[in-house]
Parts: sequence; structure tokens; C-alpha cells
Amino acid sequence: MALATLNFESQYLNGTTTVSIILPDKPRDVMPDAFYGSGNKYPVLWLLHGTYGDHSDWVRKSMVEIYAREQDLIVVMPSALNSDYANWDRCMMGYAMFDYLIEELMPLVYNWLPASDRREDNFIAGLSMGGSGTLKYALAHPGKFAAAAALSPAVRNYERILASSEATEDKRMVNCLRNHGGKESFLDSKENIWRMLGEMVDRADLPRIYCACGTEDDLYTWFREFRSYAQEIGADITFEEIEGYGHEWRFWDLTIQKALKFFGFEGEASGDSF
Repeated sequence: MALATLNFESQYLNGTTTVSIILPDKPRDVMPDAFYGSGNKYPVLWLLHGTYGDHSDWVRKSMVEIYAREQDLIVVMPSALNSDYANWDRCMMGYAMFDYLIEELMPLVYNWLPASDRREDNFIAGLSMGGSGTLKYALAHPGKFAAAAALSPAVRNYERILASSEATEDKRMVNCLRNHGGKESFLDSKENIWRMLGEMVDRADLPRIYCACGTEDDLYTWFREFRSYAQEIGADITFEEIEGYGHEWRFWDLTIQKALKFFGFEGEASGDSF
């Protein structure tokens, strides 16, 4: 595969940002003009990192490049700081991470690269903070993605958290509440995945969703609670827990492979000609 690192000034992030992109590589027995001039459009995986990470995490710490090569899959990995993939209007000059991916990065990728913009060719996945970000994007923009995979997602029950002292003891929670203008605004926002899922559970156009967590993960309790809630309201989500794994890259390397199979990537790699 070809690995590109793109630095550009983002309108939505108010500064220069970096994206890593895995691209299908030219086979050795195909001439450059034939390959690069073919007009082929390839499926896209939007792959999100977790807290403390950046655009390079998945490439450095997993074998996703090999898995992408097997399927002629474009993988787009943005940097998101510790933003929770949310818009932070009060941060510096404004840092609209949630809007950035949909409104700026997607048009860039679709128009500059051989990437298919068809819903059936677009998938989103992420780990931890990126797992909850994946669910937010899938629920808020169901028309953009065919399927989603949340790996070790941070799916907290904010209704319960905000009714306890935990809300005032956690710096991240305090800043999130301040960013959204208070408790009620926060609970009504896209950060409240439980609320969004409950409101959209009956929609026929929701992407297929896969959620996975290791039984030794610190987020496992939240995962189990979210799974119970989703099953109670009849949400069509595929849940999987795997014994012995914690919040670790061995788990995410394993489950990104499971996610690709869930998305339907099996067999020979191939690009669709448009």
C-alpha cells in the first residue's frame, strides 16, 4: 500500500492539521498510466484514534495497512487531539472536530483521491474515544456510512454520571459541560449517545453497528450497561465481548479485523471502476 501524510490548513479546526491515508498500491505487473488513469474508485474506512493519540496511531501500533492492502481499501486517519470528536466553540479560536470530518475532510478525500463517495462504500471505526466518536457519527449522519465499528467505546451513561458527584470531580466532564453551556445542553447534544440511540432506534436507515470490548477493559462495565440498554430498546447492534483483553492494541488489532469482516470485506481485493 501507499501511505500518505497530508498536512493542510483546516477551516473547521482553525489551524494546520495532519491526516494519514492508506491508499491502494499499483501492482507490479500494471503500467503506471493504466493504474493511475483507470478511474477506479475504492471503498473508504474512516478510522479514529483514542484519547492521547493522533493520526499515526493505527499505522504504528496495528497491522491495518496489511488488512487494507488485502481489500484495496482506502483508510483515512485524522488527528483529533482529545476532542471527543466534538465541536469546541470556546476552545482557542474554535475547534469544530465533529463538523470537520463530515464537512471538510470528506469532500477533500472524495475530490482529491480515488475514493468512492457512495454510502455503501464508506465505513467508520474507532477505538475508545474514537469508538464513541464512531457511534456519534453513525447516529448523527446515518446517510454517510454503510456500517460502523466501535472498539472499546467510551459509552458512558451521562444521565447517571451527572446525577452523582463524579461530574464535578472529573476535569474532562467539567470542561465538556462548560463547552456545551451546562448540564441540560450537554444531555441534549450529540455527546449523549444513549439519548441519540433511543431517539433513532426505529429508523430504517441506520448503519449496521458492531461494538466490541475486552472483559479486562476498564470500560467494560460501561460497555455492559450500554449493551443492556441497547437490547432493552431493541437497537439492532451486534455486541461482542472477548475474554482476557484489556484496553490495548492487541485487542484493537484483533477487532479491526473482525470489523472488516462485519463490514463485508472478504475474499479477493478489488477496485470498482466508475
